Amino acid sequence: MDKTDPFTIATLPAPTANRPLLGLTVLAVEDSRYACEAIRLLCLRSGARIRRADCIRSARRHLQVYRPSVVIVDLGLPDGDGADLIRELGRSEPRVAVILGTSGDPDAEAVAMEAGADGFLPKPIQSLVAFQQALLERLPAERQPTGPRPVDDEIILPDRMAFHDDMAHVADVLEDPPDDGALDYVAQFLSGLARSARDPSLETAARALADKRAKGERGIPEQAALAGLIQQRLTQKMAI
Repeated sequence: MDKTDPFTIATLPAPTANRPLLGLTVLAVEDSRYACEAIRLLCLRSGARIRRADCIRSARRHLQVYRPSVVIVDLGLPDGDGADLIRELGRSEPRVAVILGTSGDPDAEAVAMEAGADGFLPKPIQSLVAFQQALLERLPAERQPTGPRPVDDEIILPDRMAFHDDMAHVADVLEDPPDDGALDYVAQFLSGLARSARDPSLETAARALADKRAKGERGIPEQAALAGLIQQRLTQKMAI
């Protein structure tokens, strides 16, 4: 089992101006394939390695074996609240160097920070310079690149295949009559995904369901509207 502090390894490569996150391992606790692909591409451009856990249970299994340098936790996960995992990480010894919360809901920043996160990444996570800066400003001095660093404000967009994978995932959840927990999960998952994928009609429909759920209603018409939009997007993939 590798439970060593990642910053004490003598052979850890030093960051460079062009690859400022070289030597870091980022664990992305993220159920959306589309959002995780964006993080993967940002890490690749920055020199960091990435591992993915799609739920809290998977993240806990990972953390029993490996000690990442950075953990990015989505607050809405299929098996629980990401804020609970952030609290666990904050109490762990040795503590992960950087813990960041993320969500498509801007109001979730306060929840992440209250749970003990070092920072918050609002979705969509697509700006290379913003991603690098969010990590670098919270890392120890020895993990900072020396000398001037080029500022590349490139926008990283994932492949649409990951978006369609997420659509198929939600379609599976809605295939059987979903319970209240599943409906809440679908509403928050699709809100964040639509925001990241710049799909305003899908985001509007997801938020309409979320509003009904907040009032304690099932939102049957809203479920039907979302199901129709999901099938449209899956059909578009088949036609390509």
